[in-house]
Amino acid sequence: MTTNTLTAKNKANPWYREPWPWLLMAGPFIVIVAGIVTAWLAVSTSDGLVTDDYYKQGLAVAETLARSERAEALGIVAGVSLSRERMIVRLSGSQAFDFPSALNVMLSHPTRAGLDRPLVLKREGDAYAGEMLLPASGHWLVLIEDDAKTWRLMGSMMLPAANETMIGGGESAKSKS
Repeated sequence: MTTNTLTAKNKANPWYREPWPWLLMAGPFIVIVAGIVTAWLAVSTSDGLVTDDYYKQGLAVAETLARSERAEALGIVAGVSLSRERMIVRLSGSQAFDFPSALNVMLSHPTRAGLDRPLVLKREGDAYAGEMLLPASGHWLVLIEDDAKTWRLMGSMMLPAANETMIGGGESAKSKS
C-alpha cells in the first residue's frame, strides 16, 4: 500500500493542467492585447489639436497681433457698460483715428463656449450701443473690433459690473472709480 501511494504522488500532471504556466503566460498575453488595442486607437482616431492649415493659422495670429498693436499705437481705450438689456461702449484715443460706424463685440466665457455672444453695436452719438441680455455673472472676456477689422481691443470684466470697465490702453479690465 505504501508503494501505490508513492507512485500516485510521484506521477506528475501534464504542464497544461498546472496553474503556474498559465499564470506566467497571462502577463505577456495581456500586454500584447493592450498593445494591439492602443495601436488600433492611434490609427483609427484623429488628432484634434493638429490642423492641416497651421501656416494659415499662424499668419492669422500675426495679423491679430498687428491689429492689437495698432490699437495700442492709436491709444484706443474703450469704456464698457452693461445694463440688464443694453451694452454701451465709449471709445477714446490718444491719437487721431476715424471712429467706425459700428463695433463688433464678442463677449466670451473663458470656459464655456456655448455662452459666447457676438454683438454688433451701432453708433449713437459719442457712444456705441446695442441690445443684449445680461449674461451670467462671473469672469468674461471682451473683444472689441472696428467694422473694417483694422484694430482690436481685448480685455476682461467681472459681471455684474456696477461701473464702466476700461479696456485697452495697456491696462485691461480696470474699473473706473
